Amino acid sequence: MTATMSQVGGIVRRKEDPALIQGRGVYVDDIKLNGELTAAFVRSPFARARITSIDTSAALAIPGVRAVYTIEDVRSLGPLLAQIPIGKLRPLLADGVVNHVGEAVAMVVAENRYQAQDAAEAVLVEYDQLPASVGLKFSATDEVKIHDDLDSNILHTWVSHDWWPGVFELEDHRPAIAAAKERDDVVIVSQEMVNQRLIPVAIEPRAVLADWSHGYDRVTLYTSSQIPHAVAGAIAKTFGLPVNGVHVIAPEVGGGFGCKLNVYPDEVLVCFASHKLEAPVRWTETRREAGYSTIHGRGWIGTATITGTRDGEILGYELDALADMGAYSQNFTVAIPVLGLYVASGQYNIPLAWSVKCVATNTQTTDAYRGAGRPEAAYYLERAIDMFATEIGMHPGDVRKKNFFKKEDFPATVPIGLTMDSGDYVTNLDKLLESSDYAGLKAMQTQARSEGRYVGVGLSTYVEVCGFGPSILAEFGFGWDGYGLPSSFSGSGLVRINPDGSATVFIGTGPSGQGHETTWAQIVSDRLGIAMEMIRVAHGDTTDSPMGIGTFGSRSAAVDGAATYEAAEKVRSKASELVAHMLEASAEDVRFADGGAHIVGTPGHKVTWAEIAEVAYKPHKGPEGMEAGLEAHAVFSPGNATWPFGSHIAVVEVDVETGNVDILRYLAMDDCGNVINPMIVDGQLHGGIAQGIGQALFEEAVYDENGNLLSGSLVDYPLPTASDLPMFELDRTVTPTDVNPLGVKGIGEAGTIGSAQTLVNAVVDALSPLGVKHIDMPMRPKKVWQAIQDAQEA
Repeated sequence: MTATMSQVGGIVRRKEDPALIQGRGVYVDDIKLNGELTAAFVRSPFARARITSIDTSAALAIPGVRAVYTIEDVRSLGPLLAQIPIGKLRPLLADGVVNHVGEAVAMVVAENRYQAQDAAEAVLVEYDQLPASVGLKFSATDEVKIHDDLDSNILHTWVSHDWWPGVFELEDHRPAIAAAKERDDVVIVSQEMVNQRLIPVAIEPRAVLADWSHGYDRVTLYTSSQIPHAVAGAIAKTFGLPVNGVHVIAPEVGGGFGCKLNVYPDEVLVCFASHKLEAPVRWTETRREAGYSTIHGRGWIGTATITGTRDGEILGYELDALADMGAYSQNFTVAIPVLGLYVASGQYNIPLAWSVKCVATNTQTTDAYRGAGRPEAAYYLERAIDMFATEIGMHPGDVRKKNFFKKEDFPATVPIGLTMDSGDYVTNLDKLLESSDYAGLKAMQTQARSEGRYVGVGLSTYVEVCGFGPSILAEFGFGWDGYGLPSSFSGSGLVRINPDGSATVFIGTGPSGQGHETTWAQIVSDRLGIAMEMIRVAHGDTTDSPMGIGTFGSRSAAVDGAATYEAAEKVRSKASELVAHMLEASAEDVRFADGGAHIVGTPGHKVTWAEIAEVAYKPHKGPEGMEAGLEAHAVFSPGNATWPFGSHIAVVEVDVETGNVDILRYLAMDDCGNVINPMIVDGQLHGGIAQGIGQALFEEAVYDENGNLLSGSLVDYPLPTASDLPMFELDRTVTPTDVNPLGVKGIGEAGTIGSAQTLVNAVVDALSPLGVKHIDMPMRPKKVWQAIQDAQEA
């Protein structure tokens, strides 16, 4: 076996991939238990209706059907737990009324999926249809109130000057911005824009399998989840069990993007059914069902306004928006816009007046989707700045640089009171402009226009907030208190040297394709000099892994990776004492490399990790009084979030006869601090940019006026394919953070946060000679063509 010694910052092939690319990875649906039953759901065909009766007799008469459950059977368990319980919490099954198409009304359990599906169709539900409120603007009027027990469809309003009363004393910038608007020398640019609702399309639909052991009064739940510990806490709290009575296992998870960052009713219901029927019970979501049973993302309508001078100084940025919450609040639903508020002013040292109303509608719940509030906020800001630059005839890069926080301003406090750790925005943007030959791109555009071709060059910049800290954010809901696990967003890691000298690393994250097994092995290999092949990274099992918050918010490397680094340092410290004892040297002179340790200056005088482990596990051979074994656990609580940033450029060509958009080039200059594995960083950017392009050009969850989802299948919900995407040209600057010992910042969501507005800026730039000033996403050919016609008729 070839020994791969890793250095942080080097490219190492992913440890996860051999099983996955051979089709040998194990997902929830691959796990089979003896005597298991299958569940299926009866779902509402109406967006809002009163349930007048449910007749289950025909379903129960079908051979193989074991049970049909309604709210009467599970009401005592309460509604689905939520971390931010603002708004109407979702009942486990519809309780008297349904509030969106596809809401689960009953659950059928049978011996196989075919019997279960047939029985679900045989359940007779009678409804009294009620007026539905689907559109955001209409819902905000309260003309049709969705929930009788709530005062309004507007559940909460996030404002920049008073978003956390009692914690931050903030300046209200609204008077200063209003005064600036009265000046004779200012330009005001304002545009209403839609950031459309999206459906997360993970390659693996959600799946759950519960097995309640009555003999031990303990339940094991296999679930495709990003947050296994949170699921365990929620199940325990719901059923009145101690959390150690719930064993959650998240095996391979085939993509999540935030949609598996939720506790769902089906996870609770299969546990309930398994308990009642004394058999394992599974449910696997179908692709079409996913549009109704899994959360959606985005869904904002807002007006962005820039007030500034003709020399490019921005005197104020305002956003007045509505955000679609859907019918119920689940995990972080109403808190998603506040993540946008964190980066509402972007990289700019500018006055801010920001207001987003969270509005309930008769649609599926929205929650975290890759970026979670931050792509929406960046979109409105960067589109508005681009329109401002166009209006005053100034280079879009120069406008941005004029208003950036400067390198010497850091740490920099943003208008909402948070402090950005580090940044060097001008260097980052200048490097992109230089490497892309921006001047050459504009010259190429001029040449293309002379030939009758419509080529556009779009630029945008962004800052992200991720790896959330400090611990006090748990009091704002950023912990798992709502799931019975009082905690902050700390990270955890345990490093164990086994008696044979191999290492096992236990982590609290719930990866879904990010490459944690590789990255964490690199961290440990780098600190201990153990070959990558001798390191196993274990995750997703709440019995084996340390308490962990999960994988989301681009937090894993910056928080849990930092914890693993600190655990490895503890192991290194103890191992140094062991080696010093073995080689009769000073612990300060011990160096770890090449599968063992040696004394500085004498690399030939060394011991292997197997030899070190033998002494560790035989205390009579080690230093007197030293505890046997060689492992360490660390919990890392960051004192701040990290704030990665970047600049993106897109070059597009638009066919004005058809409205088709062709992406000619896409270039990105991102900064995530120190890089552990460049290949994994690039892979995360590839995926994020592709999803941003998907929103810009293709994807949209569409409801009709009656609340029917018209884009619930992949026939009607187009996704970008390889043929739609160019080769991404990626580079980076490196501005380390001092928030964690690795100096790393998150990168998982950066591509999505930076890309959608870059494409829109490019398309609008291409069509500016025709008078087009804005096109709402998705910029499908018909919409682009219509924008051209409208501009020419204006």
